[in-house]
Amino acid sequence: MEQQVTNFGRFYSAIKTLNPVGDRDEVKRSIVLQYTDGRTESLREMTRAEYDRCCADLERGTGGREKLRKERSATLHLMQRMGVDTSDWERVNALCRDPRIAGKEFRRIADDEHPGLRARLRAIGRKGGFRGQPGRQELPQPPAGTMTVRVSPVGQA
Repeated sequence: MEQQVTNFGRFYSAIKTLNPVGDRDEVKRSIVLQYTDGRTESLREMTRAEYDRCCADLERGTGGREKLRKERSATLHLMQRMGVDTSDWERVNALCRDPRIAGKEFRRIADDEHPGLRARLRAIGRKGGFRGQPGRQELPQPPAGTMTVRVSPVGQA
């Protein structure tokens, strides 16, 4: 039988978040036995469906996926309010790749990094936002000591 799962990062990340009491290998063995109905205690021998179901249940128990979804949503909302086109992933990733922002693509940002990213974005917003954004140009300021009066077209109040 060909090994269906080759990257076990999702499983070990969920286990780490659970912070189990006791030996990590023993906890892993018992979880794998449970999800394979006693067929094996090896992660390598799990089928893709068993592995996905196991990881989904572990993440649901820790709230990992839900927390990440909420953090990403809050960050994207802030970017959108700042004028970043969040429907264009290339723009979002280009912004996040900047070492002063996050230094990596948006999808690679962990849930515990999002609050810091939002703090940096808010600081940028307080300092005037992003330069060179289309549609965000400042109106020219009239010279000091002049007054601007708006005049409506004739026939309108």
